[in-house]
Amino acid sequence: MSISRRVIGFVNLAHLVDHKFMLIFPTAVLAMEADFGRSYGELLALSLGGFIAFGAGSIPAGWLGDRWSRRHMLGVFFLGIGASAILAGFSQSLWFLASALTLIGLFAAIYHPVGTAMLTAHAAALGPQTMGREIGLNGVWGNLGVAIAALATGAIAQFAGWRAAFILPGIAAIIIGIAYLALVPEHASPPRKGGQPQPHVPRAVAVRAFAVLAVVGVSGGVVFNAATIALPKLFDERLPDLIASPVGISLVVSLVYLAGALAQLIIGRLVDRFTLKQIFVPVAFLQAPCLLLAGWLENAWLLLPCLGIMFAIFGQVTINDAMVAKYTSDAWRARAYSLRYLLSFGASATAVPLIALVHDRGGGFAMLFAILAALGLSIFLAALAFPNYAGENGGREDAGSAPPQVARA
Repeated sequence: MSISRRVIGFVNLAHLVDHKFMLIFPTAVLAMEADFGRSYGELLALSLGGFIAFGAGSIPAGWLGDRWSRRHMLGVFFLGIGASAILAGFSQSLWFLASALTLIGLFAAIYHPVGTAMLTAHAAALGPQTMGREIGLNGVWGNLGVAIAALATGAIAQFAGWRAAFILPGIAAIIIGIAYLALVPEHASPPRKGGQPQPHVPRAVAVRAFAVLAVVGVSGGVVFNAATIALPKLFDERLPDLIASPVGISLVVSLVYLAGALAQLIIGRLVDRFTLKQIFVPVAFLQAPCLLLAGWLENAWLLLPCLGIMFAIFGQVTINDAMVAKYTSDAWRARAYSLRYLLSFGASATAVPLIALVHDRGGGFAMLFAILAALGLSIFLAALAFPNYAGENGGREDAGSAPPQVARA
């Protein structure tokens, strides 16, 4: 196995671990109310520190990845997130649990800026027209982590208790980390296949693209986090005739998340064949109407808009990662991803108090999803403003692009 294939394999596994660990608590919390004697909203608020650390930690993680070692940082990710989850499983107080969840978020922050930079560098080394495919497949692994988080956490919590739902995955992450450090030696980023240089993008096009990415990162971060956190509780309340246990809730949530996996496979293939705007606009168009419908529908009909939401938000993640990959050079890519994820995950932290406040103060999920729909509309408007630049894929720029002066993005 080539070093690039081996690295991509571990990076994909890290993406699964990252999203699984960040979403253990939103499902496990359904089994914790009796132990701690607190409401859903009060317990959910304990995860706020973790989501803040998830965003804020991306900046130092990206800097260390570029300046120290991406390989070493990914090893720290596996070992650190595993140990933090084990601590969460042994929590005896709310403050200890909140601290452990914050540590999970801090180590989870390493993956996206470092792992995605590793992925795009090694994908480019495999040959032309491979980056979009590998980003899409990597997204599927992350989506599997989201799905497994709901399914495995619900099953373990029901049969072995919520503490085991943290401890068992923590042990598994540490074992993976040890295997990674043993099998992947320290190495430099590989050259692009055939020695082709990173394409240069006109300065005006790059500025416009990153301005749109900033808007989408903030709005999309809130929508993504709020939707994935709220889904187990939404189904618990709205699907009583279909779901009667934590395992049942987790199974339905996991099936809905498969729509996100399908989106990432499809979008990953399209990224190498079309401009990002041609893909971005129709994907963004889905979000607002599906979010509005999810806030009002009940029973089996609720599943349809939820499938649309998952398809749109996970497809958008693949598009956003491709934006950074196509508009930055490898030397700066981890830091570029750290800025992208600082905006996205930093904004996403507001989803926790938003859900807790709206749900516990009587607004319910109808009000919550109406707010998310407004953010979904802002994403669609931003997609319309994104440059339709054919040079992303090595073609000629469209007539509406900037003059041919170029700059390093």
